[in-house]
Amino acid sequence: MFTVAPGAPSSDPTGHLLPAGEKGTADVAASPFSPRGEGARRADEGAPCATKIIKQDIRKHRTNKTDQARALRRGETEEEYHLWSDLRARRLNGSKFARQVPLGPFIVDFLCREKRLIVEVDGFQHAENAHDQRRTEWLNVNGYSVLRLWNREVSQERHSVLETILAALQGRIEASSELPGFYSPAESTDKNGERS
Repeated sequence: MFTVAPGAPSSDPTGHLLPAGEKGTADVAASPFSPRGEGARRADEGAPCATKIIKQDIRKHRTNKTDQARALRRGETEEEYHLWSDLRARRLNGSKFARQVPLGPFIVDFLCREKRLIVEVDGFQHAENAHDQRRTEWLNVNGYSVLRLWNREVSQERHSVLETILAALQGRIEASSELPGFYSPAESTDKNGERS
């Protein structure tokens, strides 16, 4: 048996911490606060200055998306394979990338979490694709910049592609007509909900 220093918190048989100096059983049902704490209780009661924010964690693992991401990793394109060989193991200026990462309802090709940069390698079937536009807008709203590259660029101009990714990581490029494949959260939508 161990002893508790005087004045130190102790726990009751249910494992809940008791205030310093109190020992014995706690009436958990009689507790005035929910397990979530006093702040959540005030928000539940509608107290002023207590806003209840329910935000979905877009990084939360979803079994079906995780299985789909694994399948995409196994069936990667040749261009994705070559680009991954340049991005993996912090090979691009020490930036850590992951590939085929589930984010919310989507799976992104390459993700640098630290810089919140997504790199997508697309074939021509993605040109002017409305689904890809909605996907990019959703990612921008959630704070991610998206850099879209064509398969041809990755296979034929890999050095330029790596320089472009590095510039995006360092914040040296902005969304513009000169670089139509880069979308940042700052420019995602204007007041009318249209792309700026």
